[in-house]
Amino acid sequence: MNILVYNLSFNLIDSDLRRMFSPFGVVNSAEVVKDKLNGRSKGKALVEMPVDAEAQQAIVSLDQTVVDGKKISVQKEAFFSDWN
Repeated sequence: MNILVYNLSFNLIDSDLRRMFSPFGVVNSAEVVKDKLNGRSKGKALVEMPVDAEAQQAIVSLDQTVVDGKKISVQKEAFFSDWN
């Protein structure tokens, strides 16, 4: 399952995301979206977890939690219309 994470601190990196989600199960990938021109974080990320039940538990547990001073939004990816 692909999971979208919004409102991330600009300080977070891929490995921070992996650490956040790995207690819930296997994380295939965790990637902070970066601006193509300057390489800075856009404050959102995509996390892929292969087991839907584990991914759903991560979503429920992490949504609306405060991470590095910011309340994050975590949701199942429905489509990429808002991605870039």
